Amino acid sequence: MQASEVPHAVSAAMSIASSRGLTVDDAIVLHDSNKLTLRLLPCDVLARVAPAAHQVAQFEIELAQRLAASGCPVAALEPRVEPRVHERDGFVVTLWTHYEPVTPQEISPADYAHALQRLHIGMREVDVPTPRFTDRVEQAQRLVANRDHTPALTDADRELLGSTLRSLRRVIDERGGAEQLLHGEPHPGNVLTTKNGLVFIDLETCCRGPVEFDLAHAPEEVGEHYPGVDQDVLRACRLLVLAMITAWRWDRGDQLPNGRRLGTEWLSQIRAALHRNGLDTHG
Repeated sequence: MQASEVPHAVSAAMSIASSRGLTVDDAIVLHDSNKLTLRLLPCDVLARVAPAAHQVAQFEIELAQRLAASGCPVAALEPRVEPRVHERDGFVVTLWTHYEPVTPQEISPADYAHALQRLHIGMREVDVPTPRFTDRVEQAQRLVANRDHTPALTDADRELLGSTLRSLRRVIDERGGAEQLLHGEPHPGNVLTTKNGLVFIDLETCCRGPVEFDLAHAPEEVGEHYPGVDQDVLRACRLLVLAMITAWRWDRGDQLPNGRRLGTEWLSQIRAALHRNGLDTHG
């Protein structure tokens, strides 16, 4: 979120929570990216705030309710407030349960895989219209192809990213594996360790595709504990995801701290992976 918008977003969240009977004296910024995540105190509620144009909030609320009802390991909405999207001063706000972090410890790959499998099992029972994972690949392809949006990319790097995205999408499509509803980005930043176990947050990235696409966002060891994984597809998905997030780091509007440095490092990783696996992306 633009720095100039943050104070207004915080004010909107605090005002909405107060109007719903919650006691709010302070707000702590926990995360700031395309949306703002706040911890409201002393009511201890998690608020997610986005510009009103981002209307995926309603989809996220409805999906979270359905998955939670099925026993899936997902973050819960704040039970003291009506579960809906609140809007004020050009922002949409959703209110969620704040989970007090347990003693910091590394999540075991087996626990991570088990939680993700439980999420996937529940998602198979949910029928909601969502984009396919290839839609997000196409977004990255359009970004790479648009020199106005990615002006700092060299011609060689632009060709590398474009051909990698194109060829790996084709490889994964041709495998013809089963597809289902996915989280979309179940990376460690979207997994919370709570006293009741692991829970996944940020469901706005849901899409349809092979489970290997979700596993590609998790640490490599997690894929070794998830049953029935096609390791060839998983390797292709890992490289595809790396190419996608690399493309986003070269977007001139990217606000991730050190984003350009990461983009440069990831380009090197892509080249190394293509060389290591003997892959030709120019076909």
